Amino acid sequence: MRYPLSALLAVAVCAVLAGASLFAAITDWLHDLDEQMQARLGFTRGIPAGTTIWRLPTRLDAALLTAILADWLRTRTPASPRPRRYRMVIAVDGKTFRGSRVDGRQIHLLSALDTSTGIVLAQVTIDAKSNEIPAFGPLLDAVEAVLGTPGGIGFPHAQQAVRITRTRSVAGKTSREAAYLTVSLPAGQALPVDLQTWIRRHWHIENRLHHVKDVTFREDQHQARTANGPAVIATLRNTAIGWHRTTGATNIARATRQANRRSHDLITAVTSSYPTTQ
Repeated sequence: MRYPLSALLAVAVCAVLAGASLFAAITDWLHDLDEQMQARLGFTRGIPAGTTIWRLPTRLDAALLTAILADWLRTRTPASPRPRRYRMVIAVDGKTFRGSRVDGRQIHLLSALDTSTGIVLAQVTIDAKSNEIPAFGPLLDAVEAVLGTPGGIGFPHAQQAVRITRTRSVAGKTSREAAYLTVSLPAGQALPVDLQTWIRRHWHIENRLHHVKDVTFREDQHQARTANGPAVIATLRNTAIGWHRTTGATNIARATRQANRRSHDLITAVTSSYPTTQ
C-alpha cells in the first residue's frame, strides 16, 4: 500500500515532538492513536508498518529536510518586538553520534543554530575523523538558502574577526582552545560589549541543543546505521527542540511529555497552516 509522503513526515515530526527518540517509537506513537487522529494525519486507508516508517528516513535528503523544517519552524515562530540593536547570532558547532555507524564510520553533524529562536537553520554530515573546516562553507550556503537574505549573511565581506582563547583547568590538567567570531558589522555598529554578548551565545548550541539531544532524546545511544537515517532522525530532534523553544518551553523534557498527553492539540498545531511571521 502507498502512503502520502506528507503524512509520513507529519507523523514523524509529531511523534518526536511528543518525545519519540527512535524510529520504532515513532511507529508506536502512530499505532497508539485512534482512527480519527490517524486520519487527521493523512492515514485514511490504514497505517504503515514499522518497516515503512523506518525505510523512509534512510532515503531522504537530510540537508533538504533540514532546510524545509527550518523554514516551516520560522513561519510558526510568533512575531515579537525586537530591540533596536537586535542582530541575528548564528552559532556553529559539530557533534558526533557515538552509537551510530554508516559503512563502519561514526557520523558527525555540523549544525548552525539561530541563538535567538533555538531553530537549527542548517546541518551537514561529515566524516567523524575529518576536519569541520571544509564543511563550513557548504553549511553557510545552506543557512543563506533558508534565510533567503539578499547577499547572503555577509561572511565574504566580514568587517571584524575575533579570536578568543579559552583556558580550562580540570583535575590539575590545563587545556586551551580557540574560538572564532566573524562579524559583518564595522566596529561602530558592533561594539566590544556586543561582541561579548554574541560570543557567549555560542554556548547555546551546546547547552540548549546538543545537551538536550543527549539527555532528553538519548541521541548518543541511538544506533542508526543505514544511509541517511542518523542525520534525518537528528533533524527531527532538532525540529522538536526548536518547536518547543519557539512556543516558550524552557524544559524540553517536560514539553515533550505535555505534547504526548495532548495528541489532538499537537496534530492540530503541526498540520494547520499559518502565515509567515518571520
